[in-house]
Parts: sequence; C-alpha cells; structure tokens
Amino acid sequence: MLTLFDDKQLFDAGKKKITHFDIPDAELTLQEQFFEKEVSDRIYEVLLNQTPWQQRERKMYDKIVLDPRLTAWYGKQENNAWTPELLMIKEKIESACEFCFDSVLLNLYRDGQDSVSWHSDKKTAAGKNPPIASVSFGETRAFHLRHKFNKEIKPFHIPLTHGSFLLMAGTMQDFWEHHIPKTSKMIAPRINLTFRITE
Repeated sequence: MLTLFDDKQLFDAGKKKITHFDIPDAELTLQEQFFEKEVSDRIYEVLLNQTPWQQRERKMYDKIVLDPRLTAWYGKQENNAWTPELLMIKEKIESACEFCFDSVLLNLYRDGQDSVSWHSDKKTAAGKNPPIASVSFGETRAFHLRHKFNKEIKPFHIPLTHGSFLLMAGTMQDFWEHHIPKTSKMIAPRINLTFRITE
C-alpha cells in the first residue's frame, strides 16, 4: 500500500524556504511548504474526491488522443463553480504574490504514467506576459524546464512537493518550456492547480 505525506521532516517548520531561480528571460520563484501539512492533506483529499475530473481529447499528428491525465477548469467562462477550498487557495496565493487570478486549471496525475508534454502556456487576453501560479498537492513530481532558444543553458528540474507554490512570471512563457515526464516508479496521485489571468 502506498503511503502519502508521512515524511514529518519535510514539514518541519524550520525547513520552509523560498527559492528565487537565477535564470535568464524569466521570473521563477518556489515556496516550499506554502501550505502546512494538515491543510495540504485536507485539500488533497477534497480535490481528489470532489472535483468533476474529465479526460479530455486533443489532436496529435492528425489523430485524436486522450490526455494522459485528468483535468477540470474553474473560472468565469467555465461551468464549474468555485469551491470553498479553491477560493481559500486562490486568496492565499494572491496575498503572497499580489496578482489577482480569475481562473484555475486542475490536473490530476493518477500515477507515474500520467504526464504532460513539453509546452509553454498560451498567451491570453490579459496581456503578453501573464503570471501563472502553480500549486501542488500529493506525490512529488519533477517539473522539467528548458530554454527554447539558448541551447547553452542546461535544462533543469524542480521537485514540486506537497503544499508547494511555484510562481512563473515575466517573459518565462516566451522563452521557456516545461513538462512533467512519465516515471516507471510506483507513485501515488498528484494534483496540480495553475491559477491564471484570462481577462
């Protein structure tokens, strides 16, 4: 049986930290343990069991395939109404980063075979470089990044842990791509929320 989130040292208050990544053409900040363990555990269970997850279709090489993960959208132009948990998360991250978000995409990576391919997040009506706030609950997954144009910059990855908050801002979506790769390890589910500005 898989056991989740039982590493008490990970949630030692003394280990909380904020990392500002010194990379060109981007603003990237990670706050580990942004949500405390008990709060993270509760949010994870609520989102896992109460979100109206769907497996969406997409076109790839003239074929229609299923996304290798489950998703759900919330926002002004979506059918799903904001839940108390999502509003609480939204308020906390807005207070921390001083941006106001109007939508959120939830991704459920059910196991190590669920993934997302290399991509940059699309531009929106909000402007050329809208920030994206990424919050993770559940199993740790590696968030891989690479520069689109400068091959001398080495790709790197960031472990996104239970309760962490990653803010992508500046020109990051213009110059960087990211993805979550598959893994053959036996791992538990991970839920990721990306808060966005669409208008």
